[in-house]
Amino acid sequence: MIVEMRVYHCAAGRLPALQERFRNTTLAFFDKYGIKQIGFWTTVVGPSNHALTYLLQWESLAEREEKWNAFQADKEWQAKRSASEAQQPIVERIENHFLAPTDFSALR
Repeated sequence: MIVEMRVYHCAAGRLPALQERFRNTTLAFFDKYGIKQIGFWTTVVGPSNHALTYLLQWESLAEREEKWNAFQADKEWQAKRSASEAQQPIVERIENHFLAPTDFSALR
């Protein structure tokens, strides 16, 4: 198992728009492509409270490449993402990390 940690750093005041997009649009596309989420979090204490962090679970990097690329290439997803940012950009930058559990991790 591989866990992908993605951190979306939003433009000031745009975190609610990102949360709405995930809630009402993105998660349906994740389901369509078999992308498994572990969870989503916002930052309570830290360098910025304009961030959304989430974890995805993959069996392998090959599975991730296949499913993520299909999701990103989906024309309907591209149109909905563009529409959500038509007035103002939502995400300023994205951090991406791939994590492998240790042999003593509760989640393996």
